[in-house]
Formats: sequence, structure tokens, C-alpha cells
Amino acid sequence: MKKTLSTLILTAAIVLITATFSFAEYVVAGADNFPYFHVGVVVIGGLCILSLKQRYERIYMSEAVGSFAMYAVLVALFTSPVAEVVKNLIG
Repeated sequence: MKKTLSTLILTAAIVLITATFSFAEYVVAGADNFPYFHVGVVVIGGLCILSLKQRYERIYMSEAVGSFAMYAVLVALFTSPVAEVVKNLIG
């Protein structure tokens, strides 16, 4: 029961983080330049972390959620709106 509850909580956290990522990208990039590939990468990363959490019982919930949140931030850094901001700051 504890493993199932842990998996459900992690799934909810992954869905919320992915939805937040998608909304933020939609607001910044707009409907024309929405990064579908990056959203797909975030979803696949979430599935990988969920699979690892289910397979290895010693992974804590906070570790799994924290690593997925950092992964989503890392993917967000390589989207075109963020690259444009960095390019404007540098040059």
C-alpha cells in the first residue's frame, strides 16, 4: 500500500510540474512557437524517474520529485525563449 501511495503522489507531482512547464512555455513562446519536442522530453524524463522509483524502493519521494524538478528546469534552459534572453543579455 505504501509503495502504491508513493507512486501515486510522485505521478501527481510529475503531472503538475509538466503542466507548469507547458503553461510557462506557452505564455513565453506563444502558440506559434510552442516547443512540443521539449514537452515530450519532459514527459519521457518523468516516466523514467517514475519507473526508477517503482523499481528501487530506497529512492525517497523528495529525491524523485526534486530530481524531476531540476530536470524540467534544465530542459527549460534549452528552449528558444530562454536562449533568446541569454543572447540578449550577452550581446
